[in-house]
Amino acid sequence: MTKTVVVYHSGYGHTQRVAQFVAEGAKAQVIAIDADGNITDADWETLDAADAIVFGSPTYMGMASWQFKKFADATSKRWFSSAWKDKVAGGFTISASPSGDKLSTIQYFITLAMQQGMIWVGQPAMNDGNINRIGSNSGVMSQVGPTSPAADIPQGDLDTAKAYGERVAQVAAKLRA
Repeated sequence: MTKTVVVYHSGYGHTQRVAQFVAEGAKAQVIAIDADGNITDADWETLDAADAIVFGSPTYMGMASWQFKKFADATSKRWFSSAWKDKVAGGFTISASPSGDKLSTIQYFITLAMQQGMIWVGQPAMNDGNINRIGSNSGVMSQVGPTSPAADIPQGDLDTAKAYGERVAQVAAKLRA
C-alpha cells in the first residue's frame, strides 16, 4: 500500500479546505505548515517515508505564501541526500480572483518537485463546468471571492481536488508496483 501526504499552508482556511478534499481522495495524511512556516521533526519523517507528496498553498501576490516558501527552502536538506527522488508529486492552490496568477504557484511546486527529482502528476480532467472548471492541467486551481469564507468554495473545485488526490495516489501505486 502506498502512502500519500498532503503538506500545505493556509492563511485563512481556504487552502485547508481544499487540502482536506485532496487528502480525502488520496486517503492521505495531512501536514499543516504553521503560521511561522514550520513543521515538526515528526512531520519531516512522515514526508520522507511517503510515496507521494502533494503541495498546497494559497496564491498571494502571484506566488505561494512565504510560509510555504520557507518550508520549500528547508527541503534543501532532502535534496542533498536525494531523499525525495522518485517520489510522486502534485500540487494545488486557491486565490481570490479568477486568474490570481495561480499558474505561478503551480509552476513553483513543479520546479520544487523537479529539483527534488520527483515525478509530477498533472490534472487530466476536462473542464466540464464542474470538474476542473478553471481548466488547469498542471494541478488543482480553485477560486473563491476575496471576502468569501472557505465554506463558499465551489463544490466543483472541491470535487476536482478530491479526484486529483485519487489520481496522485493511483499513480503512486502504479509506480510502486
